[in-house]
Amino acid sequence: MSFLPSLSTEELHHYHRVVTHSVEVRSHFDMLIWLQGDMQKYLPHDILIAAWGDFSTGAVQHDIISAMSGVRSHAAHTEPLTPLLTRLFARWTEFGKKPFSLNAGQSGFSVDDAGLKSALGSALLKMRSATVHGITDERGSHDCLYVVFSTKEHFTEKERSTMAMVLPYIDTALRQVEHLPHQASVPPGAPITPNTSPMPTEAEVLTEREAEILKWVALGKTNPEIGSILEISAFTVKNHMQRVFKKLDVSNRAQAVGKFRAWVNHV
Repeated sequence: MSFLPSLSTEELHHYHRVVTHSVEVRSHFDMLIWLQGDMQKYLPHDILIAAWGDFSTGAVQHDIISAMSGVRSHAAHTEPLTPLLTRLFARWTEFGKKPFSLNAGQSGFSVDDAGLKSALGSALLKMRSATVHGITDERGSHDCLYVVFSTKEHFTEKERSTMAMVLPYIDTALRQVEHLPHQASVPPGAPITPNTSPMPTEAEVLTEREAEILKWVALGKTNPEIGSILEISAFTVKNHMQRVFKKLDVSNRAQAVGKFRAWVNHV
């Protein structure tokens, strides 16, 4: 059941502004800011995984969008995720290609042994629920699967309905983002090998914690808010930001975010 009829005129205008922002997305960083910003009101989640390719053969690529430390596309190989994604795709097909939710409870969502050692594997074990939906691309002859994970216990029926409504906008946004080096086009049925080339990083000197804090700065969070989210003091956040300024050779938060955005756009 759609939630739109229950919205006021002002709320409808807000929803329209949020979803149509998809046309302005040009990079993974833009995508992160959009999904972790106002979109959270309509589709609350901690991790979004977009997968595409031939699910019958396992020739699948993926994008990972999350503000969680280390949980990014370039940091995760395809192989550990493929079994989970192919199972979810099969269930989506069984359900008539309609959105559905899963509750994992305290066990979380697991990948293979190699994947468990990664930041993504650890993060998925902390997730308690997921909502799955996809898009069949008749012209491109492949399917796209989208999975949102959350630490909350379950997704509501309203949120599943919302997933169906916002997914075309999310799909549109990601189609405007350039592939990462390891996401080159893969012919149907061809094996996918992990990318082992070094990542070109202008901001390679930043620690994971510093990069994580910068993501929240880009989302407009204050030092006390970031400290609360990361369970550290505002003073510690300030110290991290001072080191970031020095490493990136900038003098304020806007410059730091701008330089970090330029780096992410080329990752």
